[in-house]
Amino acid sequence: MIQENLIKVGMADLNVAHQTGVLKTTGLGSCVGLTLYDARAKVAGMAHVMLPSSEIAREGKLNIAKYADTALPEMIRQMEQLGAQASRMAAKMAGGAQMFSFGSQSDTMRIGPRNVESCKEVLARYRIPILGEDTGGNYGRTIEFDCVTGVLVIRSVQHGVKEL
Repeated sequence: MIQENLIKVGMADLNVAHQTGVLKTTGLGSCVGLTLYDARAKVAGMAHVMLPSSEIAREGKLNIAKYADTALPEMIRQMEQLGAQASRMAAKMAGGAQMFSFGSQSDTMRIGPRNVESCKEVLARYRIPILGEDTGGNYGRTIEFDCVTGVLVIRSVQHGVKEL
């Protein structure tokens, strides 16, 4: 993808773009890279979600971009400030891998699958459809979302390049 107007999204971070730009995040293992797009307004957003729920937060000042239940509403709010409408948004997501196998399958060790489930729950609350996803597995991903075309490019060492 063309690297001009590259907007980086770090781990436990989110960003939005209007009319131009490519949102990119790397290092998606158990984390979920979730994109939202309002095609009519040409407004896009990307969140690099690390954990499913802010209820487990221990840090002093809450990093809202770190958790699915706080990052997605904030991203929607920021996109609406740029002219998007939640009713026109559609989602694409990648990541949520189970990077390590554990003897016990306790819920606390299922971070990747729980991140995916939590993102889907928030999207359902806002009635935002998921147009495509590449989640699960046991491998990492890098994603780029083009604000002009609405195409999500997913790269992984194991599976090459995929477009949604």
